Order: sequence, then C-alpha cells, then structure tokens
Amino acid sequence: MSDMIEVFDTTLRDGLQVEGVSASVEDKLRIAEQLDHLGVHYIEGGWPGANPKDIEFFERAARDLRFESSTLVAFGSTRRPRGKVDDDATLRHLIDAGTSAVCIVAKSWDYHVLNALQTTLEEGEAMIADSVEYLVGNGRRVLVDMEHFFDGFKRNQEFALRAIEAAVVKGASHLVLCDTNGGSLPHEVQEIVTAVKSHVGDDATIGIHCHDDTGCAVANSMAAVLAGARHVQGTLNGLGERTGNTNLTTVIPNLQLKLGYDCLPEGRLERLTAVSNHVAEVLNRPMNPQAPYVGNSAFAHKAGLHVSAIARAKDAYEHVDPELVGNGTRFVVSEMAGRATITMKADELGLEMDGPAVNQVIDDLKRLEHEGYHFEAADASLELLMRRATGWHQDFFRVESMRVITDETMAGDFTTEATVKVWVGSDGSATRHVHTAEGNGPVNAIDKALRAAVLDAYPQLERIHLTDYKVRILDGATATGAVTRVLLDATDGERSWTTIGVSGNIIEASWRALEESLVYGLLHTPA
Repeated sequence: MSDMIEVFDTTLRDGLQVEGVSASVEDKLRIAEQLDHLGVHYIEGGWPGANPKDIEFFERAARDLRFESSTLVAFGSTRRPRGKVDDDATLRHLIDAGTSAVCIVAKSWDYHVLNALQTTLEEGEAMIADSVEYLVGNGRRVLVDMEHFFDGFKRNQEFALRAIEAAVVKGASHLVLCDTNGGSLPHEVQEIVTAVKSHVGDDATIGIHCHDDTGCAVANSMAAVLAGARHVQGTLNGLGERTGNTNLTTVIPNLQLKLGYDCLPEGRLERLTAVSNHVAEVLNRPMNPQAPYVGNSAFAHKAGLHVSAIARAKDAYEHVDPELVGNGTRFVVSEMAGRATITMKADELGLEMDGPAVNQVIDDLKRLEHEGYHFEAADASLELLMRRATGWHQDFFRVESMRVITDETMAGDFTTEATVKVWVGSDGSATRHVHTAEGNGPVNAIDKALRAAVLDAYPQLERIHLTDYKVRILDGATATGAVTRVLLDATDGERSWTTIGVSGNIIEASWRALEESLVYGLLHTPA
C-alpha cells in the first residue's frame, strides 16, 4: 500500500463559500502561488463559466502562473438530466479552461437523483458515465466528487456503488467520497471507505472530501486514509461554507508527522505556518490563534510552575517540534511570571537582561496588570517594556503635546481633527514638527497627524498599517467613567504585532497603544 497521500486544495472554490470572505482574481492568483509554494498536488481554481471572476482566473492562470509542484484543476458537474454531453455548457467550459485535470461533482445519493434532479436512477448513472467518457475522450484526467456519498451509501448502498462503477468503467482516475452534509462520524467513514476500497480495488484512487459540521472533518479524513483512501481534499485554515471543510493545516501534519505518510514534497511542511498566515492575510480572515500546528498559541506556554521543566526538556510539553511546521515556541508572560519565565522570554527576543532588569520587569508587570494591562495579548508592548527595563529608550520621536477636537456640523455630521507637536530624531538633533489631520474618529485622526509628522524621517511607516482596534470596558459599574483597555493590531506585511493602552480616558488609552505600535514597527521594519 502506498505511503503517499495526494493533497487536493479547494480553498479557491469551497473555501470562498464561507460567510464574509470574498477574493478578487488577483487574490486567487496570489493564493494559488502560495499553494504551489507549499507543494499540494492539486489546486482547484473554481468553476469556469459560472461567473466572470472564475473565467478570468483560468485565463490569467494559464498565462501568468508557472507551477512547480501543483496541477491546476477546473471544477464543474456532470451533464444535465436528459441532455447531451456535446451540447452541455458546463462540460464545454471545463474543456475551454485548458487544465489537464478536471473535477466534476456527481449525485451518488438516490434521494438527490430522484428529488433534486427529478430523474431516474438509470439516468443518474448515465449522467456520470457520459460525462466522464466525454472528458477523458478530450484528454482530461477526471476526478469525480461523489456528492453526499456517505448519506447515499447508508440509504441505498446498491445505487451508491453503481454510481461509482459508472465513473470507473469510463476512465475516472479518482473517486472522491464526499461527506457533503458533514454529518458522518469517523467509525462510519472508516467502515464505508473500507467497503468501497474492497469493491473498487486498484481501478481508481479513492479520495475523501469532508465538511466539519460535527467537528470531525479532520478525524474523518484520517479515518478514510487508514481505510485505504490516498487522496485528501480540504482547504487552508478550514475555510468553507457553514462550519468549514477539512483543515489542511491540521490534517497534513497529522498524516505526515503522526502516521508517517508523505503528503508534501521534502522540505515543504516547514512552510505550512507561513502559507497559512499568508492566505489568511490575503483574504482578510483573522487566524485562529489556537489553531493546531499553525496558530500563534499552538506552541505557547504560560509557563508558571512548569517553566524550569520546559527550559530543561521542551519536548516534554510539545507534541512535535514546532519548527517542523514552520512555527515556534513562545513563552507567554503575565503578572504570575517568575524570574525564569522572564529570562526565557528575553532569550526568545534576543535581549540581554541582568538580575536587576529582570526584577524590574516583574515589578512592572505586577503593577501594570493590576491597573488593567494584559500583556499576554500584547506581545509588542511586552517587548518594549522589557527593553526599557534594560535602560533602552526609543529615540525615533518624542511627543510634546497632542490635541483632539470633535465638532458636529449643521448637517448633523461629526468631524474629528487632531494636532500633534512632535520632536523627531534623537535628542541632540531632534527637529520639531506640528501637524494637523482630520479622520473618521479620534484614533484615525491622531494616527494620520503623527504619521505626517514623522514620515519624512521614517519612510518605512508607509508599510506599517493598523489591522484591528479593540476596546474593552474593565469596570462597567462606573459607566462612562470606566477604565478602558485598547488593543491595536498592526502589520508591516511581514510580521504582525499587538500593543496595549489602558486609561480612564479612551483617547489616552488609544494614544498609548498607537504610539507603542509605531515605535515597535520602526524598531523592526527596515527602512
């Protein structure tokens, strides 16, 4: 039995069906490049002919993309009931897409054939056979997604197997068993895949395509592999309609690191975290920090009493070496941190800290977290705090004063204006700048004014932008006088970071977080 598992990525079709996500043609091309960089075997690009975007994507892909590892796949369906293959628009669009491989969805549940298609089971078989024969005859490798296969097999096993036979006898290279409703459980998947594998033998590659409605998509895919499937379909970061699809960033390392299968070319698994984050950034879809393997917290330790043990034997607390998937160990620091935790965090950041500096950090953490700071969620602010304890101070700019004015116009609109007075540069050669800017709120106005003041000296600020702004009320009992905590997320396109500000004045809290965000960005973003 082969130890190689084909990985079929459907992020560009199934993944884009998730609520709140939309991708331009340019976005899809960038994601396809990343998937090839990762080394997946197949990239499903979309449904040519279904919409102008997918038509343009396949045209641009043929012209602009040069894959090293992956095969681009066009997706479609079988011919229409009682139709002819040479007069079917969907099949014609699949041929026109120009891909060497195509994937068609076929009805394998008698309930769907009889009620959704409103035709006979015999015609349902013929639709599959005719479509596969036509596509193979036009020189295409044909993968058939057997839609709702597990529901169909449970209800009418005889017809589900007839649907499979209709594809195999006409030359389909892959039979992909789909848990389209996502309602199956691992033991059911393993039993049914075993039965199908026994029935088909080596006449076609058995694949698995799962949705996550029971939270079992990854487990179901692994159960299918253990039963003989050698082709796994899924999406990056588990994107997909409803609750999503099989998450490739989880199932690939599970299969490769835990079960010993070869899923990606040698040396590619370590790209997994970077590609996962890149795709999330392109789609403006925040990563789940607790995602297995690739999440920011996947190998994070809020060390506490275990810190010394982690320092001596890190593998005792991590199920795999995080570098195998391109991630890394992180030590989370809070007011409960001891000297060993701070020392390990300093080593992680490349900071040299003596005993007094470590003690200063511990004292500062206890005081600030009592005031409402939360450094576990603000990695950049923590680093700046630790740097200041060593005697470091930032000399990028120094704010003399800052003023925010909000007016209501006669039309009932609100306008916000911020003025900042800033000394830019180190103390001995600093120059004074005064800038005013309007924004759609106080934070936006302050950000614009400060950037205008320092941009000439630090052009790298053009690459730094805020990605999220979160406010939390810490003591709601005091109503409008409550202390607020502000978290700002930012990125320079290469790294992302979070800063924090806490104050009874929301503008002051926002300002503190914004100032630290820009300082951190200037510290780590090259000119």
